[in-house]
Amino acid sequence: MAFVDQAKFHVKAGDGGNGCVSFRREKYVPRGGPNGGDGGRGGNVIIESSSRLHSLIDFRFRSHFKAERGVHGKGKDMHGRKGKDCIITVPVGSIIKDSDTGEMLADLRKEGDRYIAGHGGKSGLGNCHFASGTNRTPRIATKGGEGEEKWLRIELKLIADVGLVGLPNAGKSTLLSQLSAANPKVASYPFTTLEPQLGVLNFKHADPCIIADIPGLIEGAHEGVGLGFTFLRHIERTRILLHILDASSEQAMDDFQVVENELFQYKEDLAQRTTLVVLNKIDIAENENLELLKNNLKHKGFHVSCISGLTGEGIEELKETIGDMLDALNDT
Repeated sequence: MAFVDQAKFHVKAGDGGNGCVSFRREKYVPRGGPNGGDGGRGGNVIIESSSRLHSLIDFRFRSHFKAERGVHGKGKDMHGRKGKDCIITVPVGSIIKDSDTGEMLADLRKEGDRYIAGHGGKSGLGNCHFASGTNRTPRIATKGGEGEEKWLRIELKLIADVGLVGLPNAGKSTLLSQLSAANPKVASYPFTTLEPQLGVLNFKHADPCIIADIPGLIEGAHEGVGLGFTFLRHIERTRILLHILDASSEQAMDDFQVVENELFQYKEDLAQRTTLVVLNKIDIAENENLELLKNNLKHKGFHVSCISGLTGEGIEELKETIGDMLDALNDT
């Protein structure tokens, strides 16, 4: 199933029901007076976040959402029923924006967060509200108000504890399959993941964490080159960045600088994010170059782990390191 992280949609809240003009007509009850009931209020359009969803794929098949209108009032002081609300369920991490102005209206970060995207129209008043000493038989009632109607845009920013970043073919998908039960596409030829992949890393003595494999970055990604900022925004909410580096590459340090620069150019505070550099493919890397690479990165102040995504070497140690780093963040 395709991963969809942006969509445009239309919401229409329910109109309010009209008020009623009616009079009591009962035997032996002279001058019964007005008894027209009020209309019901229109239903709201409500957007609610749920951890059960991880994509906006449903918006490809439905882009118009309409709440029920309120029922009209009736005689004998019978008020109309309120219109049913329209509930739109979206993934946790969804941002709602005005489609015309781009203004952010809501940021649904937690399970069960709600935003009223369209308020239902007010109920119309029956003629009983307009009776007075000088007008005992009012023949007026008000119409129900119109429900709000607008075009909105929704964007999804994945909320994960750990984000995997790196150049294409650095081995992020292979590492994700080693750390979790996720089953992303991996191959021996150069290619890049075209959509974010999620996995769950389980610890022996701690709560599990969510890992997001962000599609491979290339130089100029912060300006929209390649997959660009279409997926860069998914990195914003990760607590730890795992920068995966191909240790067998002769230009590994240059590759490292490319990704670090793209992250900094996209959002400066990403440079301050807790980062663990993972040197992958150590099974085919030359020992001398590997040691030089480790020393250069440590000299720059980065934590470094060495693994082989193919053979599994160093994976258990990496899991422990990730757990320790998350514990340290929880304590701060």
